[in-house]
Amino acid sequence: MIDPDGFRPNVGIVLMHEDGRVFWARRVRRDGWQFPQGGINSDETPLEAMYRELHEETGLQPAHVEVLGATPGWLRYRLPPHAIRRRDRLVCIGQKQVWYLLRFKGSDADLRLDLTDTPEFDGWRWVDFWYPLEHVVTFKRSVYGRALGHLAPLARTIAGAQAVPEPAMAVAPLRPGQVRRR
Repeated sequence: MIDPDGFRPNVGIVLMHEDGRVFWARRVRRDGWQFPQGGINSDETPLEAMYRELHEETGLQPAHVEVLGATPGWLRYRLPPHAIRRRDRLVCIGQKQVWYLLRFKGSDADLRLDLTDTPEFDGWRWVDFWYPLEHVVTFKRSVYGRALGHLAPLARTIAGAQAVPEPAMAVAPLRPGQVRRR
């Protein structure tokens, strides 16, 4: 399903441990890391899609998480030119996403990346809340910054201000080609 502007509806999932660290997963057969995310089927609400994607990509059930909040409306990002599939009748130029912040209530043993025939991820770890901004593929940095920026106040209510500090210049998303100076 692609909207008239060329964006595919999608959900993004920030799965947060009680201590403020977030679930960070490595794509199968790639060196890219990201949050779980996936498309919304035409017969699903974003919340239903989030629970389906959560289970498909992490093995978690609704009982393993608590929904803390979501971004209001759609956050969009464009795909780089080489990733746009032009052979399809409807050209997808990017994704429009609703991002969910989930509190992880399970144990690490509940995380299963191999429950489907085609797993999305082959590895995972817990990372600091703002870590993904500098480690996700460049074209997703802006949407990650907007999603995490919106969800951070909710995360602070669980993990505290030290675990999820106010964003500062040190965690601002980098523009393509920009180098972080410390």
